[in-house]
Amino acid sequence: MRSRGAAALTVVGLSMLATGCASNAHHALTTPVATTHATTARTTATTTTTIAIATTTRPVPTTTAAPATGTAPRPAATSPAATSPPPPPPPAPLLVTQLAGIGSARQVIAVVAGGYGTGTATVSAYDRGASGWKQVFGPWFAYIGRNGVAPIGAKREGDGRTPSGVFGFDFMFGVGADPGVRFPFRRVTGSNIVWDDDSSSANYNEWIDTNVAQAGADPEPMDSTPSYLYGAVIAYNDARTPGLGSAIFLHVSHGSSTAGCVSLPVDQLLALLRWLDPARSPRIAIGTLASLE
Repeated sequence: MRSRGAAALTVVGLSMLATGCASNAHHALTTPVATTHATTARTTATTTTTIAIATTTRPVPTTTAAPATGTAPRPAATSPAATSPPPPPPPAPLLVTQLAGIGSARQVIAVVAGGYGTGTATVSAYDRGASGWKQVFGPWFAYIGRNGVAPIGAKREGDGRTPSGVFGFDFMFGVGADPGVRFPFRRVTGSNIVWDDDSSSANYNEWIDTNVAQAGADPEPMDSTPSYLYGAVIAYNDARTPGLGSAIFLHVSHGSSTAGCVSLPVDQLLALLRWLDPARSPRIAIGTLASLE
């Protein structure tokens, strides 16, 4: 059994030991805490610095994105400068303005062959008003003499050619009734109406009613259709010079070349016959273009 003195000594010893353990524990605890604070401070500083650097080096976004293909962006398309179209070329002059010999005529029919020896031609008609010439009919296809047009002054009786030159009109005629023309109109009443084409006859190149006058040998019958259903007498060889040609008409086409006349389909012919006005001094110009200019 321990004595009280020994117990007290034991208590004192334990107290001192406890005090020493406490002091040592305090130092031991304090030192790690300080170190931890320092480490934390360094970590915080390091973290702050890192954040600051990260913030400073962060790339600033731009408003223009690079093309997905990696190529340089194309420039914006621009509209071409507005330009005025070039002015249209002036219209070609009318054929009638190129014709010689039409004088004071205010109505002109042009019958133009492509050359000598051809049995066809082109027909067009023109009217002259206060503002000048205008084309009113054509161009139309027409038949002329089976041997084409004769050079000016070269037409002869029976040669199958249409005379060249510029001529007027004498009168109009037809097996049919007057279709409403402005020229004097003669009706073909039967086989008694002929055209005298005998160069030796006193009535050469004239309309003859054989009931009242004598025609030369082998006259041309006028009661012939469709050719003479309607027609106009072209004033060629009005002087009735023997041998220079006769019976030159503007008449209805029978679908082939003629003995020397000019022929058109009936509807086109009637349009011309009704249009022609003796008060306007109409003329018909026949030939190649070179011979008429």
